[in-house]
Amino acid sequence: MLGADKVLITDEQGKIEEIVALPDAGDDIQQFNGVLSPGFINCHCHLELSHMRGLIPEETGLVDFVFKVVNERHLPEEEILDAIRIAEDEMLANGIVAVGDICNNTLTLAQKQKQRLAYYNFIEVTGWLPIVAQTRFERSLEFYDAFKQLLPAKPGPNPKLQTSLSPHAPYSVSDPLWNLISPYFDQKTVTIHNQETDFEDALFQKNEGDFTRMYGMMHMDTSFFQPTGKSSLQSYFHKLNNAKQLLLVHNTFTKEEDVAFASLESGVGSLELFYCLCLNANQYIEQAVPPIDMFRRNNCNLVVGTDSLASNWSLNILDELKTITKHFPSVPLNELLQWATLNGARALQMSDLLGSFEKGKKPGVVLLSGLQNNQPTPLSSSKRLL
Repeated sequence: MLGADKVLITDEQGKIEEIVALPDAGDDIQQFNGVLSPGFINCHCHLELSHMRGLIPEETGLVDFVFKVVNERHLPEEEILDAIRIAEDEMLANGIVAVGDICNNTLTLAQKQKQRLAYYNFIEVTGWLPIVAQTRFERSLEFYDAFKQLLPAKPGPNPKLQTSLSPHAPYSVSDPLWNLISPYFDQKTVTIHNQETDFEDALFQKNEGDFTRMYGMMHMDTSFFQPTGKSSLQSYFHKLNNAKQLLLVHNTFTKEEDVAFASLESGVGSLELFYCLCLNANQYIEQAVPPIDMFRRNNCNLVVGTDSLASNWSLNILDELKTITKHFPSVPLNELLQWATLNGARALQMSDLLGSFEKGKKPGVVLLSGLQNNQPTPLSSSKRLL
């Protein structure tokens, strides 16, 4: 946080030229009340579910939420495409410059080809029954190839890293399916929904909990499954070791021993680990919050996401920061902004261009106003300047 005696200089396209002292800045300086921040990075979104805004009641719990998404997401394609466009407009207006987006189809592809936002596309792979592993892999690979062929290459040193195959969740990917997709993790950012509910661990420890009810609702024979006796994270983490960045999403019920385990495992290789916070979605689905104080105490890399409009009231990183501050008021503003900008850019392998005000980058400029005591509550607004 540099203070009012510094001036940010960009060219007309928004590329950062330098930051200088006020006396050295010359004439025609624009002054604003508030804080100038790099554009926000939304590390977890489901843009393809934007048509489901308000369709699922709040506080259903995760199993019933997932069941409703699976069974109620099918609307006319024209309505879905229009909702995708409106949702992207919303993210642009809210100062978001890049998105880690979950993709189960190619419906967002046409909008993304307009290149209004930077996207890291996580082609989500699901298939709990071993018998469907090959079919599900081939379907996901078709989507993966479509995104890589039709989207322009990302600028910068890693032009082909904007799309990856990613497992949906530990409870929805079988061992044979893991084996098929794991070769595609190399040098990629990979994401997974992690410990979003308290009974995810119960499944892997004792084959108990509400996921067994979900499998019954979906008429799945899960007699093949053998619990590991370990937590969910400790049961699957080794399968992701060859990724370059790993983005664990939600982490609502992650325990300190899991963080210690993941830190040790990722330290063995070159895996860089990030924990994504989506507090408004946690509140929407089951009125829960992740253990942010514990993550901070263990020096975890934290980033921020919105999840989808099926499980949130807005696609607004600022709203997420407000909710974090409501539950964890001791987190300082500069730390919150690092989670929402530079950390997110690192997680999505976009820090060469986004996430900070450094010479040669083009991170976008967002004005945050309405600050009280240098905190984002009750932060009134954000305005995208570039």
